[in-house]
Amino acid sequence: MATAHEKTQNDLRSTPVRDAEYTTVSGRPVEPVYTKADVPHLDSTLPGEYPYTRGVHPTMYRGKLWTMRMFAGMGTAAQTNERFKFLLQKGQTGLSTAFDNPTLYGWDSDHPLSMGEVGKTGVAVDTLADMERLFDGIPLDQVSTSMTINAPAAWVFTMFLANAEKRGIDFAKLRGTLQNDILKEYIAQKEWIFPPEPHIKLITDLMAFCSENVPQWNTISISGYHIREAGATAAQELAFTLADGFCYVDHALAAGQDIDDFAPRLSFFFNSHLDFFEEIAKLRAARRIWARHLRERYKAKNPRSWLCRFHVQTAGCSLTAQQPEINIVRTALEALAGVLGGCQSLHTNSMDEALALPSDKAAEIALRTQQIIAFESGAANVADPLGGSYFIEKLTDELEADAEKYFEQIDVLGGMVKAIERGFPQQEITRSAYEYQKAVSEQRKIIVGVNDFANEGEELVIPILEIDESVEREQVVSLRKVKEGRDNLAVKDRLEKLERAARDNRNLIPYLLDSCRVYTTLGEIRQALVKVYGEYKEQAFY
Repeated sequence: MATAHEKTQNDLRSTPVRDAEYTTVSGRPVEPVYTKADVPHLDSTLPGEYPYTRGVHPTMYRGKLWTMRMFAGMGTAAQTNERFKFLLQKGQTGLSTAFDNPTLYGWDSDHPLSMGEVGKTGVAVDTLADMERLFDGIPLDQVSTSMTINAPAAWVFTMFLANAEKRGIDFAKLRGTLQNDILKEYIAQKEWIFPPEPHIKLITDLMAFCSENVPQWNTISISGYHIREAGATAAQELAFTLADGFCYVDHALAAGQDIDDFAPRLSFFFNSHLDFFEEIAKLRAARRIWARHLRERYKAKNPRSWLCRFHVQTAGCSLTAQQPEINIVRTALEALAGVLGGCQSLHTNSMDEALALPSDKAAEIALRTQQIIAFESGAANVADPLGGSYFIEKLTDELEADAEKYFEQIDVLGGMVKAIERGFPQQEITRSAYEYQKAVSEQRKIIVGVNDFANEGEELVIPILEIDESVEREQVVSLRKVKEGRDNLAVKDRLEKLERAARDNRNLIPYLLDSCRVYTTLGEIRQALVKVYGEYKEQAFY
């Protein structure tokens, strides 16, 4: 005999509805209505209480707003420095640095593979001299700084430290986050140098170094953002991101570190896509899963080790080149989901990012979007205002269960590194991306301005930022001057010591810092380490 809940669901299903596909962006079917029967074991904990489903702080944004950290980087270090100062003047409360493709791969701007790419998708950084220009006039001991870089993250970060040192700033006063997440590169973004194990060793080296020397710095931002941008579902983003986190924890423990020394400085980076409720539920599930595993599986004692603190960026893959102004609406909804999901910092994409790097005007509108949410919407007045919603709670439970199923599959494969080497997460994401694109092509999923509500004969009407070829010429000339003016014998000595330390399996951070102090280039350090670690070639998966 049907329960009252089942009868209600059946009655609603038999009521005429629109001819549409009622699923989330990820393809998860949703019921027409949710009731208490869908969540009989409702989590009754408060924000700031384990397992932190409702937020990592008791008062959330009543105590402190999220950091408004707009991603910025273009052209030369001097140009990006101007954008940093522009955003700070407009009310941004933290910096987030985007690097160009050569820098992300560890190539110098004068390398043949860098040709045509210098400064195009971010700022070019070759040596300490660029880092000095990048943060000139910015109080590094007062502004939290994020750097989105992975393969050469360890030595880009030591350039940052060398710059702070030259300015007389105590490392203990530096606050910020280094992305430094190589596993998601193998899964999604594809910017690596070495095989996984050497890269992970550099990450654990940095964890140990910062535990002693840079205590306020988040040594890694474990990123689901790029996994989602590659076509993952919300559940896949959640599962693969947290599985990467567990992998880093395992390696740090194997290296002899104490979990309560390094875990409080692990942070996360999630995507906020367009399915408003699914994204909020995903972020709530992430906190609960991480807290439970760190406390019960890894036996962490310090409550700060249990906290899943995260940055959120609105979904770049949701933005369209068609009718770019309506991207403002998309970004506003995604940003609100990030806030209601309890983020600690937030980047809002600009309306023109499907076309080019953000213009000043577009970046200002994106920042103003956060400020409207913070100061006008009321969303910051209550901690976890959607907690207790039957729909939100049910989605949170479902996403948590889906993630746990993925963890079991990854464990069977021998852990995340083995799973990546066998192409498991890559193939899962590929299937999801195909299913989503198929739904769009068949108009089962509507993208406004793309596969419906299009403006025929539309012409681009907004100005976009262009990085011309003079940037590359200027950067190459600047790099040549640095090489001519530095102590090249000192550079040679530091590189030899770095290579020996790598062969001896020592912690490399002090050696990288010594190399950066004498203006060794990004690419020179890369080549010294490639001699020891080799380069990674991805296996083809079908």
